[in-house]
Amino acid sequence: MDLLIAQLQAIARRVWKYRWTGVATSWIVGVICAVVVWILPDRYEANARIFVDTQSILKPLMSGLAVQPNIEQQVTMLSRTLISRPNVEKLVRMADLDLKNQSKAQQEATIEKVTKSLSIQSTARDNLYTLAYRDNDPETAKRVVQSLVSIFVESSLGASRKDAATATSFINEQIKSYEAKLEEAESRLKEFRLRNIQNMSGDGKDAASRLGELSAQLERARLEYREAVNARDAAKAQLTQERSGNTSSPVKALLQEGDAVVATPEIDSRIDAQRRNLDALLQRYTDQHPDVIGARKLIKDLESQKAKEVAELRKAAAAAAAAPAPLGGNSGSLAYQEMNRLLATSEVQVAALKARVDEYSSRYAQALSAVKTAPQLESEAAQLNRDYAIHKKNYEDLVARRESASITGELDVASGVADFRLIDPPRANPKPVAPNRLLLLVGALLVSLVAGVLAAFAVSQLRPVFHDTLEMRARLDVPILGVVTRLVSEADKRNQRSDLIRFGAATGGLVGMYVLGLTALAIMLSRQVV
Repeated sequence: MDLLIAQLQAIARRVWKYRWTGVATSWIVGVICAVVVWILPDRYEANARIFVDTQSILKPLMSGLAVQPNIEQQVTMLSRTLISRPNVEKLVRMADLDLKNQSKAQQEATIEKVTKSLSIQSTARDNLYTLAYRDNDPETAKRVVQSLVSIFVESSLGASRKDAATATSFINEQIKSYEAKLEEAESRLKEFRLRNIQNMSGDGKDAASRLGELSAQLERARLEYREAVNARDAAKAQLTQERSGNTSSPVKALLQEGDAVVATPEIDSRIDAQRRNLDALLQRYTDQHPDVIGARKLIKDLESQKAKEVAELRKAAAAAAAAPAPLGGNSGSLAYQEMNRLLATSEVQVAALKARVDEYSSRYAQALSAVKTAPQLESEAAQLNRDYAIHKKNYEDLVARRESASITGELDVASGVADFRLIDPPRANPKPVAPNRLLLLVGALLVSLVAGVLAAFAVSQLRPVFHDTLEMRARLDVPILGVVTRLVSEADKRNQRSDLIRFGAATGGLVGMYVLGLTALAIMLSRQVV
């Protein structure tokens, strides 16, 4: 620590030896700095404030119909990218700053100067933007700010419209593409259906379901066919007995057999159809459903009608049995005629049911043969339907988005989602905002003093002087045999005091000059404020 202090003291003594060099340097630098500060041109600032209202009443009203972009984010990004080279070049032309440019280099210098002098300050929470520009001429600064405000508003509207037009154009191209894909898918699906029209079903059921349904229908038709054959055979047997002359026995048998012999095929088929319908309804609805109640009532009415017809037939048979036999034999009796009618009806019913059984058998055979190729056909149909459904969905979505983009563009043109309000119009400050001469003068004083100290230090390093034996021994590394002391006379002391006074006066004069300059400048600024 002592060595460091000793070195600092040695440096201070050397600098002090060349103090006049430092004073001269301080004066020269101080005068130059003061002149530079005074001759710096005044710079005036023009600014304007813009409020961007993004809370439009149309925004909630058009929700779901039009695209709602993030207006705050767009405006923030626009403010950050506003000071770009294309915008600055446009600004230079709008403000007539390029009239004095004679070369490309001057044009570049003007663009660089404008770019550095422009500033945009914003409070993102309030959407309030301040545009400012500084120039030597207040009117020029005002024109630049006016042009910048116009570019700010036009850029936002132009960007929104350009985005809407680009989106609409892209969506139209995609719609055309999907129209072609949809037509191609429809054509493939149509060709597939025409090629396999015999194996296709219009009810939406697969081959296994159709086969099971046909099997059930075939079994039911066979059962009805066997019942009709049995009824016909019974009628033939009774008719044979009637022909043989045994009148009482067939009539009695007819009266005892009941509904098994007295056939009502039309009503029976209707009752059977209604019962199947009732079973289907009960699988979907409860007993209290109106359709279920109506079906049961209809079945009950049909059964009552059947009972009436059977009763009438029995009465006719009983009357025929009670009537006396005609002379011509049994062929003209009422019982014989009724049995012939019943037999004919049974024959018709058997033939109809036989045709039904044959038809269901044929259908069942075709369905059974189609089951082998049905999986492949169903797979191809599912693939074609899936492709068609995907293309159709994408096409409908694109059409809906195109309409949304169209409404969005019309909304921007009609009212604009963001409203730009000019809070403070462009205005140039009549007082210069730069340079701050008070601060610059203080800085010039400090720079001049530091320059003087550095100059004295540099000279002391160029022409070093040793002030004690320790420093000389450390620097030269030679033995010191002795020291000769110089005696200071009264005249030397007077000269030293006089030199110190002159040094103080020179330094104080420099500081005093700056103090007077600061005082005069402060008075001038105060008068400008008044």
